[in-house]
Amino acid sequence: MTDKRAVILLSGGLDSATVVAMAKAEGYQCYTMSFDYGQRHRAELNAAARVARDLGVVEHKVIGLNLDGIGGSALTDSSIDVPEAPSEGIPVTYVPARNTVFLSLALGWAEVLEARDIFIGVNAVDYSGYPDCRPEFVEAFERMANLATKAGVEGQGFRIQAPLQNLSKAQIVQAGLAQGVDYSLTVSCYQADDDGRACGKCDSCRLRADGFKAAGVEDPTRYF
Repeated sequence: MTDKRAVILLSGGLDSATVVAMAKAEGYQCYTMSFDYGQRHRAELNAAARVARDLGVVEHKVIGLNLDGIGGSALTDSSIDVPEAPSEGIPVTYVPARNTVFLSLALGWAEVLEARDIFIGVNAVDYSGYPDCRPEFVEAFERMANLATKAGVEGQGFRIQAPLQNLSKAQIVQAGLAQGVDYSLTVSCYQADDDGRACGKCDSCRLRADGFKAAGVEDPTRYF
């Protein structure tokens, strides 16, 4: 058993499932973290639990947050519709400061576990244009993590790993299939129903479908 530990943000979607498999292949003991943050549906949390079990993580933790108390996003405010057509600029599905909050909690758990590595499945190629998915954000958070923690000051510090950062969605699909990821367990849709079936119209559904098509493999997504 390796002592190399990693905390991995696991949303239940295609990208984060791929990251867990990649980290496991690199010999990490994987500790996955998901968030019940007031999102539009819980299907992604069920998907995260399925993925964690299937990939054999050491521990899967779900943290409760009240980001719907802040609102400001179609994913946390039911009065804002999820767009079903491409839009310009940062879309209304952006959740204010979400990755900053999620990484901060992952950082805390990593410090407790004495894990040096935190993995996140952000991507800056085929993505929705969120500012907290850019390489500049990941680099800045890593610098902050090593300034703000006891482990950063007294120990070896932390690395924020974003292995999908510069991959296309097709390349992500191919990488995951090479590691045996069962994508039928995942849910990517912004407005999936309780059974995890997808709308097929939102940004996330379009990006996922295009990725599987470009990869030349069948998309196991179920639609309502």
